[in-house]
Amino acid sequence: MGTKTWWSRTDSRFLEAALGLAAVLVGVFGVLLPALGVVGLRDGPMDGVEVEPEAAARIPEKVSAAVTGHGMTLTGTRRAELVFADPDLGQRLLLALPGVVGSLFLLLVLVLLFKVARTLSGGDIFVPANARRLSALGLTVLVQAVLTPVLPALTTEMLVRGSPMAEQVPFSVTFTGEHVLLAFLILALGEVFRRGTKLRADTEGLI
Repeated sequence: MGTKTWWSRTDSRFLEAALGLAAVLVGVFGVLLPALGVVGLRDGPMDGVEVEPEAAARIPEKVSAAVTGHGMTLTGTRRAELVFADPDLGQRLLLALPGVVGSLFLLLVLVLLFKVARTLSGGDIFVPANARRLSALGLTVLVQAVLTPVLPALTTEMLVRGSPMAEQVPFSVTFTGEHVLLAFLILALGEVFRRGTKLRADTEGLI
């Protein structure tokens, strides 16, 4: 007597389509369009970045003011925006780099999930390849958890270095533990898959 499952082949196809569409959107809007903006082939502003100014330079809430100098303008309250009057190629690259790198990591995550989802349509998700994919996924999320806060701080430091604005925008990195915890959970799941597939292979070999 066969067993019925709530997950069907149609569900697998919908999941694959959703992940594929998400990957395309991230590739276009997160990588391609910013890259075109860096080289000047796309209209639209690429001249600012959100920063956290030095405590002494923070503009009080509900007060509109700006600090200007060296072709840059710092405007805002506790979370300010650093805007460049006429950014050159190098500055546009530094402005776009954190977002592009984050999108590339997200694209890799979606590709790995897509490959895992494809095994669902075959009816067997517990295969050695998925154990490797989950391990790669966990490592990707872990590296992303470290780079996501560090890279914007580094690029902002390079943008203001040597200018009077460097005194207003200090190097600041804030880490959060959510993505690190998620990464270790995924790595643990990958280890469960690896041991499960190895145990099944050993069991099948005894039959």
